[in-house]
Amino acid sequence: MSLYLHSQQPFKTLNLFSAMIVSTGLNPDEHCLVAALSACGSAKNLVLGKMVHAMVLRYELGGDGPIVFNALIDFYGRNGRMYLAKRVFELMVAKDIASWTSLANGYVLCGDIEAAGQVFDEMPERNVISWTMMIVGHIHSKNVASGLKLFKEMRTERGENNRPTFVTIVAILSGCADIGALDFGRSLHAYANKVANLVTDVSVNNALIDMYSKGGSLEMARKVFKQMPQKDVFSWTSLISGLALHGEGRSAVEIFNNMVLRGLLPNDITFLSVLSACGHGGLIKEGQTLFDKMVHSYGLKPTIKHYGCMVDLFCRAGHVTEAMKLIKNMPFEPDAVIWRSVLSACMIKRNLQLAEIAAKKVLELEPYDDGVYMLLWNIYRLTNKWEDAIKTRSLMRNQNIKKQPGCSWIEINGLVHEFVAEGTMHQLVVDVETVLEVLNGQSRFIHDLFIL
Repeated sequence: MSLYLHSQQPFKTLNLFSAMIVSTGLNPDEHCLVAALSACGSAKNLVLGKMVHAMVLRYELGGDGPIVFNALIDFYGRNGRMYLAKRVFELMVAKDIASWTSLANGYVLCGDIEAAGQVFDEMPERNVISWTMMIVGHIHSKNVASGLKLFKEMRTERGENNRPTFVTIVAILSGCADIGALDFGRSLHAYANKVANLVTDVSVNNALIDMYSKGGSLEMARKVFKQMPQKDVFSWTSLISGLALHGEGRSAVEIFNNMVLRGLLPNDITFLSVLSACGHGGLIKEGQTLFDKMVHSYGLKPTIKHYGCMVDLFCRAGHVTEAMKLIKNMPFEPDAVIWRSVLSACMIKRNLQLAEIAAKKVLELEPYDDGVYMLLWNIYRLTNKWEDAIKTRSLMRNQNIKKQPGCSWIEINGLVHEFVAEGTMHQLVVDVETVLEVLNGQSRFIHDLFIL
């Protein structure tokens, strides 16, 4: 059962558990119960998990320790039944760190990071698993600054049990990549270099490549890649994605070809990255060739995301007609991402008729997308269709659709500051406004440009 569970085969685990109960008639021990509950959590099988829970209560199989009940908390959390997970937790006689962590993790999985934080704050003691769980929860819920703050708190707590693992480092590097916290990422890189099992870990190095690429330091991303003692497909894919992000399409295609020459098989994510690179680099012919190889040479079935990359490739190059042909012939109904690519291309080409079609398609799929209304408004404005522009604004007001304020982060001396458009909550907002007023007073307005 453990073998099936560790190899990500929960259904075979459950089949074996059922066969054991039926054939032997014996009550399962703690290890079998934990394996069955873990499989029910992974497979989202709420009914069978409740049957196992009933078996535990009926035959008093839980024992004196918390192991089985911890597995029950984890099972209910993975199935979104936090009121049952909390009930099991409250009825436990003996609780350990895993009990608290399982409950908090359940709230994280359900998207309730506030409730998870409350449980975390009440924990009598913590270990690296509980810290990492909360850090990952904050980062996945886009509260990256809070995740970085938690990591700093974790580092101040002494003890071997609070030493970051590769999972912790990868999560933090992912957060740094999301908000461009390059200095924080560099300090993590320095820490990883001092720890033997981290400096050689492939997943940590892959995360470093991604962090440096998104943080604007492509040369460091290349350096990390070059110095890696071992590389997997994701290592090559991370570098290709970084090159795509920086508009180095030809370099990305070259790296892709080198990967293939070394005998590594690209996966669907690799093709997404290299097709995106072709789009950013305007490499239409290369993108078409790679898309054809993906299907006919590697036997991979393109997803709607791959078709979306091809549509974006055509649209960025201004070939809207070819993009529409591909949309018509692809085996999927186009999603909002694809129609946004068409809409953006039409904005550049000032193709009002097709822009209206694309905008309506997006709004059918995502009726409250403020960005589409603004793009359509800009199309009307640029083509002097002021009456239609006013109607678009009125439609936004009538449906209570408001433009979402822009949000950005800046890192100063290792501290990440978050700014929201028209926000007044930041502690330095008065100083920022003062500097802007000085700059505005010293600038001159010439031909739609502010000149200092």
